Amino acid sequence: MYNYLQQLWTNEEGQDIAEYAVMLAVILVLVVGTVSLIGGNANNAFSAVASSLAQ
Repeated sequence: MYNYLQQLWTNEEGQDIAEYAVMLAVILVLVVGTVSLIGGNANNAFSAVASSLAQ
């Protein structure tokens, strides 16, 4: 039983997938946050340009 538990503790086979999943989640949060911030500012900028051209 001790050998089995030791083997489970030292087995690192599934850690790569978990690390990639965490990195993907962080990247997605950053991208969504950036797009939402830039999207609002870009919309305001285009609206200002459109209103100045309409005058």
